[in-house]
Amino acid sequence: MSDVTSVELRALMARVPSVEQVMTSADFLALTEAFGRSQVLAGLRGALDNWRVAAQAGQALVASLEVPQLALSVGQGLRERARAKFRSVFNLTGTVLHTNLGRALLPDEAISAVVKALTQPSNLEFDLDTGKRGDRDDLIDEIICELTGAEAATVVNNNAAAVLLTLSALAPRKEVIVSRGELVEIGGAFRIPDIMSRAGAKLREVGTTNRTHLKDYDEAIGPRTALMMKVHTSNYAISGFTKEVSVAELAPLSRARGVPVAVDLGSGTLVDLTQWGLPREATVLETILAGADLVTFSGDKLLGGPQAGLIVGRRDLIAKIKKHPLKRALRVGKLTLAALEPVLQLYRAPEMLAERLTTLRLLTRPADVMRAAAERLQPVLQRMTGERYEVAVEPMFSQIGSGALPVDVLPSYGLVVRMADGKRGGRQLLALEKVLRGMSRPVIGRIADHALCLDLRCLEAADEAELVAQLSGRGGAQ
Repeated sequence: MSDVTSVELRALMARVPSVEQVMTSADFLALTEAFGRSQVLAGLRGALDNWRVAAQAGQALVASLEVPQLALSVGQGLRERARAKFRSVFNLTGTVLHTNLGRALLPDEAISAVVKALTQPSNLEFDLDTGKRGDRDDLIDEIICELTGAEAATVVNNNAAAVLLTLSALAPRKEVIVSRGELVEIGGAFRIPDIMSRAGAKLREVGTTNRTHLKDYDEAIGPRTALMMKVHTSNYAISGFTKEVSVAELAPLSRARGVPVAVDLGSGTLVDLTQWGLPREATVLETILAGADLVTFSGDKLLGGPQAGLIVGRRDLIAKIKKHPLKRALRVGKLTLAALEPVLQLYRAPEMLAERLTTLRLLTRPADVMRAAAERLQPVLQRMTGERYEVAVEPMFSQIGSGALPVDVLPSYGLVVRMADGKRGGRQLLALEKVLRGMSRPVIGRIADHALCLDLRCLEAADEAELVAQLSGRGGAQ
C-alpha cells in the first residue's frame, strides 16, 4: 500500500484485533506457557504497534494480523530474546588455550565438583574440624603447597590480579626492580608497568631489552627496594645476542641484600611438559627450588583448570598478601575452588595426566587421529559448501595458546577450504566463515593464506557427530 487516506487508515486500524482476544487464543496460550504472560503480552503489543506504524506508511498487510501470523512473529522474537549470549562453539582455530574462546576446558572431575557446588551447600568458609568459620584458601592450600614446594598459597581471580595484589601488599610506595627485557604486555594492552603503577609501586628498570646482568640488579638495590621481580616472557621471544639473569642467580643476591624475589610465571605449569614432546617450560616447583620467594601463575592455561591466579611462596609473605584489603575484592568464589581442587588432584598421578587432563589430552593428540577425523569430515563439508569451494585434508600447525607459548606450534591436521577456480576469493571465504559462525553451535576457524582453515585438534570424538549433523543441515542455524 501507499498514500493511505484517513478513511482507509481508520478502516485498517479497525482491523487490529483485541489484545485480550489474541492472548486467549490457543496459539498465544501455548506461547504464554513457554515464555510467561508478561513477555508474551509485551511482545504482542510491540508487534501490533509496529503494524500500526507500517499501516500509517502504507506498508502494512492485513494478513499479518491473523493470530497464527502474530504468534509466529511474536514467538520468533521471544525465542531470539531468550537465546543465550554465552554459547558453546566448535574451536577449530588450532589454538588450544584460546583466550577468546574460554581457554582451558575442564576435566570431568572438575565438572562434577562444580555441579555439586551449584546444587548443594558446601564448607566454603566453614572449618569442619572446629565447627567455626574457616578460610576458603585452606581448601586448596595443602595440595598446592605439595605440588609446588611452597610454604603457603593463596588464590585470586586471575594472574593479573595475583601480580596486582602481590605488588599492592608488598611494595606500596617502594621500588620494584624489573629487567627491561621483561616489561611485557599481555592481552587487552595490560602492561606490567601499568600494573605496577596501579599497585602504587615504583618501577625500577634495569639492563636493556636484550641483555641484563646480575650486577644491574645489585646496583639498583637501595633503601626503597621492596622486590626484585622476574616476568616470564611466555608471549614473545627474543633471540640472538641476549642475556637474562636466572632465579638461581638472583637467589644469593636476594638473601645477601634482604630483598625478596617474585616471579610471574604467567601460564605456569606443574609438570615437565617435555615428557610428552611439548616445549620446555620452567615448572612452579623448579622456580621455588631455584630460590624464588613468591611465584604467581594462571589456573586456566597450562595448568588446565578454571580461571584463577595462584600465589605461592614464603609463609610470611603470603600472610601479608592475604591481609591486604584487595584480597577480599579479588578472591575467588566457590565454583572456582570447586573446579580447582580436582584439577590439582589429577597432578598427584602424573602418569595418568595426559589421559585425564583435558588440556594435556588436546595438546598431545596424535596427528593420525586428527587426520582420520578430517578424512571423515571432508565429504560432508564439501557437500555443504558446493562446487564453488574446494575442501582438502591437509597438515597444519596448531598453537598451544594465544598468551601461552604462542611461538611454539604442534603438527596437526584439518580441513582447508579454497576457491575451486583457484582465485583468492576473499569475500566468498569471509561469507563462508560467517555461515559457519551462524550455526546453532558456531564453528570458529581461521582465515590464512587465502583459505579457510579448520584445525581439528580440539574436535574430540564426542563432538564430531554434532558437527556432522550441522554441516549436513540437520543442526540448524541461528
